[in-house]
Amino acid sequence: MFFNAFLLSLFTPSVYALLRFSCSQLVVERLDPLVNPGIEQSPHVHQIIGGNAFNVSMDPNVAPPDAATCTTCTFAEDFSNYWTASLYFRAKNGTFKRVPQKGNVNFEQSNGGMTVYYIPKNVNGATPGAVTAFKKGFRMLVGNPTYRSEAEAKRFRQLTYTCLQNMNTRTGETLDFPKKACPAGLMINVRFPTCWDGKNLDSPDHMSHIAYPSSGTFENNGPCPSTHPVKIPQLFYEVIFATEKFNDKSLWPEDGSQPFVWSFGDKTGYGNHGDYVFGWKGDALQKAMDTNCNINCPQLKTQSIAAANKCSQQQKVKEDVDGWLTELPGGMPVG
Repeated sequence: MFFNAFLLSLFTPSVYALLRFSCSQLVVERLDPLVNPGIEQSPHVHQIIGGNAFNVSMDPNVAPPDAATCTTCTFAEDFSNYWTASLYFRAKNGTFKRVPQKGNVNFEQSNGGMTVYYIPKNVNGATPGAVTAFKKGFRMLVGNPTYRSEAEAKRFRQLTYTCLQNMNTRTGETLDFPKKACPAGLMINVRFPTCWDGKNLDSPDHMSHIAYPSSGTFENNGPCPSTHPVKIPQLFYEVIFATEKFNDKSLWPEDGSQPFVWSFGDKTGYGNHGDYVFGWKGDALQKAMDTNCNINCPQLKTQSIAAANKCSQQQKVKEDVDGWLTELPGGMPVG
């Protein structure tokens, strides 16, 4: 498994290449144009970041850079959309409260968000053509919100949780929710497959056109299977939820079980998943993948976190997702 400790080594200058950047929150609502296109309220709540062209259908024929007027990401040419489910605290009395996100180290968003990585290769910096950047219309998801067991969760590599002892904790990943209180919050790690069939920009399940390496893993340069021969960047989200706000054990369930639940009703954590719609402008992402950019990338246009924070959307259908709720939005059952 690709533990976050590996990422610490990626920050060695001139040795490894990666993009690592901040995207603040665009909107929190029940909308999912991948799984539930055209439906104004999907079954569960998501936190969305990226370009403000995010909408109910996300027509693949309309490039996000052509429709968006701003992006919540610090790389200003990235109008992609990235989203995960929202996390809720379930109190002893059965009510629910959405857990806010917070910025990563040195990425202090005012309204939550994510840290996004694009990793082209793990040794000797970037090599032009070593990976193929995502194309216009590309989209994918990883994980399955119906999973409730470790055996099921292991079908997807590297969807994990880190119980933060402090904001620099990058070890001790688990496949399920931590059983104890996390002093500095809970980090969700979402890593996507890194091989593409080279033909389809999407598939009916939004996963069949992508695959994991046939042996090994992306970070040790594992080869792609013959069915999916094209190596694509390792896309990776870090989402930090401020669970420390709910560490008062007197509020936790009387049986001592952990009190957090995904917005789709999962109290185990095994249903962890993430969605992606590509939206980089022109060849900006390919340029970054072909250049030895180490976190910063002078070849790309950037904006300040303060500027990114100004980009936002209103919910398409107004709904309270933040107050103390008697049930999860959409009436999702917990189980």
